[in-house]
Amino acid sequence: MLGNKAFKSTLFVGMLTLAGLTLSFQANAACDFVSTKDGSPLVIKAVDTDTPQAKEFLATCVNPYTKAYAKDAEAAKAGKKKFGYYSCTQCHGPNGGGQVGPSITDSTWQYSKHVTDKGIFETIAGGSNGGMFAWHNQLGNPENLATDDILKIVGWLRTQYNGGSEKPWLNETPKK
Repeated sequence: MLGNKAFKSTLFVGMLTLAGLTLSFQANAACDFVSTKDGSPLVIKAVDTDTPQAKEFLATCVNPYTKAYAKDAEAAKAGKKKFGYYSCTQCHGPNGGGQVGPSITDSTWQYSKHVTDKGIFETIAGGSNGGMFAWHNQLGNPENLATDDILKIVGWLRTQYNGGSEKPWLNETPKK
């Protein structure tokens, strides 16, 4: 039988091992997408037709268009064009300020996870309980948006933000 010190040491090492496995698992799962509706996994994978930017986002959870569009208003027009083309304007207004649907350019987030590009991507891709259906083409309708289209829309929406000076999405770092 183990003595008290040996038992505590063994228990401590076991706990450290378990904590290490948990941290390792969390690091690997950092870019797993979660449904805004119910917290279940939102399965979106890289496909052959994805752009390099879409593949980068799926690997890191950082939208490369967000920083690029913040620096280049002309480039950001690509996201605005997609926003109009896919009729986002019908619910969210011509500049994302809200209409039937909520504003997505102020600091009053419908869901707190919208403070990250990953969070707003999850809501657009998988829909919400508030009336928005899933827009990602991998989630039912192949005529819906590809990952890249959603990322361009999110990048442009970030340029329309009018909720104050803090813009945490400009400081997001890749998840590993």
